[in-house]
Amino acid sequence: MKLTTLGCWGAYPYKDEGTTAYLLTGHDGFQFLIDCGSRAVNELEKEISPLDLDAVIISHYHPDHVADLGVLRHYFQLYPKHLWEPKVLPIYAHDEDVSEFEKLTLPGVSQGFSYNTSGTETIGPFSITFIKTVHPVVCYAFRIVEEATGQVFVFTADTGYFEDLETFAAGADLLLADVYLYEGNENHIAHLTSKEAGLLAQKTGVKKLVLTHMPPLPPKGMPTENHLEYLRNETQKYAGNIPVELASPHQSWEIGEC
Repeated sequence: MKLTTLGCWGAYPYKDEGTTAYLLTGHDGFQFLIDCGSRAVNELEKEISPLDLDAVIISHYHPDHVADLGVLRHYFQLYPKHLWEPKVLPIYAHDEDVSEFEKLTLPGVSQGFSYNTSGTETIGPFSITFIKTVHPVVCYAFRIVEEATGQVFVFTADTGYFEDLETFAAGADLLLADVYLYEGNENHIAHLTSKEAGLLAQKTGVKKLVLTHMPPLPPKGMPTENHLEYLRNETQKYAGNIPVELASPHQSWEIGEC
């Protein structure tokens, strides 16, 4: 599996960089978009044609995770038909917000599918299990296993810390964690802190931790220069020997090599 960052800011886009969106490519070439935040379509165009997407999965319906979903559907709907073979784009999401879920289906363009949150969902070459996170709206983390290789990728989505996340993420080749907060803000209702993410990586024995959904600007009193490196260093302090990296647009990881 290969994971490519399209956007990694939390809450809002900043200085021409977007919010949460990742492209996961299977060993067989399956192209899977994970969340679709601000600027996702523009950044996706720099990697592949959006029309080559095989499926999309959405963790929750906050705008910084779905802001570009509407324009992605327009891309499929309005791209000149004589230039490609039109297809219906599958979009997987939870249906616990009925009004938002219903928006995913646009006849002849996209089809919304409710993922099986209590079992395993097979999408292309991937088997996916889910856990509801600690967040103000319903949100799900993903544990994605590529069947052919056995590689494991875990995305926390947006979440505060909770104990069951340790079992869910255990042994992952790559853990992509929401870290919007600095140490000292633990037990937040919506997001992990640097300390919590580091401890999560250390306790679960993942091979690599990558920080995403990061704050575009630091808290009051901290210089803006290199504030993300400060966030990474805080995380590394608690992660021990687990390597910690910062996501950045168009950075990629070959998950089997982590």
